[in-house]
Formats: sequence, structure tokens, C-alpha cells
Amino acid sequence: MILRTIEQKIEALVEGVFGRAFRSNVQPVELARKLTKEMDDHRTVSVSRVYVPNEYTVYISTQDRAQFEAYEESLRLELQEYLAQHARREGYVMLSPPAVVMTTDDDLALGEFGIATRMIQQRSDRDLPTVSPVAEPAQTMVYRPAEPPGPVAGDNQAVVPETVALVAGDRRHDVVKRVTVLGRSQRCDIPLADPNISRRHAELRQQGTAYWIVDLSSTNGIEVNGVRVERAKLEHGDRVTLGESELVFSREVP
Repeated sequence: MILRTIEQKIEALVEGVFGRAFRSNVQPVELARKLTKEMDDHRTVSVSRVYVPNEYTVYISTQDRAQFEAYEESLRLELQEYLAQHARREGYVMLSPPAVVMTTDDDLALGEFGIATRMIQQRSDRDLPTVSPVAEPAQTMVYRPAEPPGPVAGDNQAVVPETVALVAGDRRHDVVKRVTVLGRSQRCDIPLADPNISRRHAELRQQGTAYWIVDLSSTNGIEVNGVRVERAKLEHGDRVTLGESELVFSREVP
């Protein structure tokens, strides 16, 4: 009941003059629901407690950020309250009250958004920074409309997470980390049995909501779509060549 009340408060932020504007934009209520999903998905179970992230970075497009401009701070506070209520309801423990940070990402289109989580802890020493990271941010989960947004899209338009993978022939390697190492070593995230590939040949790195392939000073280098590169931003369908192996970058809504 409490969560429903908060949802209604968030919905109220976009009633009236804002309601129509958001029919093809990111919906605040959808942000709230996906934020709690990310909280649930990043639980850490200890001996007697279940810890969850307390920092949530929301990436939105330039167009969507402009729509939030008049009341972004109010929305951010409502989202933080929503997360705190969800944590209390589920019995989760956070190292500090939840913080929501909103930022613009030019790689996102209208109606798309990304969420990255992190667990940070406060320090009591006055001479030290207030907070310090205790873990790297989790992979940024990007949510996209199930159908292209348009003037006829309703408030309940489905928003689903995208899938990211590197495909080598008939073998698909799902990408689930911010940094994915490719190479000949079996310790790599994606091991490739190719004598022309270095043991740690390249990394696929997620930066914000974008993905980059980065050469790790390998012997034979990397190519993207036939062009030799040391670092390149990847789009859906790009072909990445390491040694004699070719992988296709896949990024799409299932």
C-alpha cells in the first residue's frame, strides 16, 4: 500500500501538461519499477543480512532529460523514497540511504534509459571523503521500448532490457559484465582457441551505455569491419576480428 502511494505520487508529477509530453518519452513510473528490479537483481547475501546497492545512476537521452528539467529534483527525491520503501518492505540492508543520480547519455534515443548500480560506504574519519567505493559499478542495464516510441504509444508501453552478445559462428557469448576479456587463455571471459590470438588479446568495455572494443597490446591487433583499430565503439552488427577469429557484436531487444 505504501509503495502504491509513492507510485501515485510519481505519476502525479507527469499529470496534466506533462502527461501528453511523456507518451513517447521515458516514463517516471517505469523508472521507479526498473530501479527496484535492479535493486532485487543485485542483492548480496551475507551471514544474516541481505545487502543491496545504495547508489543508482540513471542514464537518459538528451531529449528525455530536457523533459525532466522543470521537476528533476522532485522526481529524484521521489525515486529515492521509492527505493527506500522497497528495501524496508523486503528486509534489505543498505550502507546508507539510497541515492539516485541522473545523467545524460547521447548514445540513448528517446524513450530509452540505462541504470547502473553501486554499493558505497560512508567513512567516519572527518579528514577522509564522505563516501568511498567498495565495488565497481555493475553492468549498466539498458531498457528500450518494445516498439518504436511514437505519438500513439500509451503510458503502459512495454520497456524491456536489451541483450548484448558476441557471436562467433554458431556460438553465442552473452555479455554480462562491464569489462569482458577476450583471449586464448582459458581464464578469459571469452576464451578463443586460436593460435594467432594473444592470451589476453582485447577487452569489451561498457562505458555508460556504450560498448568499446579495446586492444590489450596484442601481437596481431584487432580489426573492426576490416579496419585495424586500437579502440573502437561498437554498434549492432559490427564485425570484430582477432587473429583468424571473427565475432559479430549483437545488441538488441529480444
